[in-house]
Amino acid sequence: MENPRRAYMETLFARSLETVHAGKAVAAVVERSETGEIAIRGRRFVPGTKFWVVAAGKAAAAMARAFEGAAGTAVRQGCVVTGDAYGRDVPAAFTGMLAGHPVPDERGVAASSELLRFVAQIPREDVLVVLLSGGASAMLSCPEPGLLLSDLVTANKALLASGADIDSINTVRKHCSSIGGGRLALASASERIEVLAVSDVPGDSLATLGSGPCVADPTTFDHALAVVERYGLQERFSPGLMAHLEAGAAGRVPESPKPGHPGLERVGAGIIASNASARSAAVSLARAEGVPALDLGEILTGEARGMGRKLAALARSIRSDSPALLIAGGETVVTVRGPGQGGRNQEIALAAALEWAREGVRGGMSILAVGSDGMDGPTDAAGAFVEAGELIRGRGAIEEATERLEQNDSYGFFDERGGLLRTGPTETNVMDLVFLRVEGRGRS
Repeated sequence: MENPRRAYMETLFARSLETVHAGKAVAAVVERSETGEIAIRGRRFVPGTKFWVVAAGKAAAAMARAFEGAAGTAVRQGCVVTGDAYGRDVPAAFTGMLAGHPVPDERGVAASSELLRFVAQIPREDVLVVLLSGGASAMLSCPEPGLLLSDLVTANKALLASGADIDSINTVRKHCSSIGGGRLALASASERIEVLAVSDVPGDSLATLGSGPCVADPTTFDHALAVVERYGLQERFSPGLMAHLEAGAAGRVPESPKPGHPGLERVGAGIIASNASARSAAVSLARAEGVPALDLGEILTGEARGMGRKLAALARSIRSDSPALLIAGGETVVTVRGPGQGGRNQEIALAAALEWAREGVRGGMSILAVGSDGMDGPTDAAGAFVEAGELIRGRGAIEEATERLEQNDSYGFFDERGGLLRTGPTETNVMDLVFLRVEGRGRS
């Protein structure tokens, strides 16, 4: 029998995602007048202006379709680079290319090289439009001279397993890339570049999103080496990559373009959909149905299991005579310690369930932790739902769940018990969302 609390939260999640659908977000900021004048985020281009489009990331196809739908015949050429799960319905007039994610592959190197060639041929008077969404960093992996793809693959695997946040990961990536950190923009011959971005990074930093291919990079080789040291990755990176980073810190390898670089003054960039937008929509939708709801903000940070415990404790602290809903956003990390399978949202849900079980909570509160892109870690699930006292009962169950969490096997735990949420690709990516519901019985 369907759990009504789970059904409610899943429906609320789906409806909130509709408000940040990447294609709809593009369509909302691109207009075409009856005279053929195109406006992008309010900036108007005279009739007859031609647009060259680059779309990269998990939502690239949806964004490209929307831009072509709005700009019509003003689009001269376009390229889409996306992952295997997201490459459906690329516009017929666009060149579609697939690339590896989250680990780079040869296809990504080829796609990056093609994009650099593509933007270099744009006539000066035409406009380059870059449609950016999460996942672009891995998909656009073009090693700096002297580096090999294998260097980037080894580094990405080590970084993803280390518990490093996305800002730290992309700090390293930008100092190994021929396309990130503003370099795609510098390769373009166009005198005007417009970037429309769907944000999947904390703080909506354009310098971090997709490794900032069209904006200045405030980080340095010294920052990249500090990340390596902080997470103890010296022995896990290849000797060639370590030598490259050290040479850059010593001034023997050119730095990425920094703020104030004259070649980036022609770039206009804006965030068109974000985690905050999704949270706000969820709160409004819940309140419209009479459910008190509160936006906790972008608080999902740090280790996923630690955040799960904190959210479970927060639910237990609430006193309410009626159901209440708390909504949080952001992106946690997972330090891989065991051989299991899972993702950060599944770890949040399992850690919360364990916290409730250890405290003897039976019912009255539930959690849905989910990735907005429909993918949580290297799994086919977007996240997981669990209700206090439903999946973990008794000392033996607590011990088993604890072992699963220690082995990073949250996927296996929920797959066996029916707690996984599978949505498939959502055509957007605005980090993660957690829905925490307290039924309200005057509990303290």
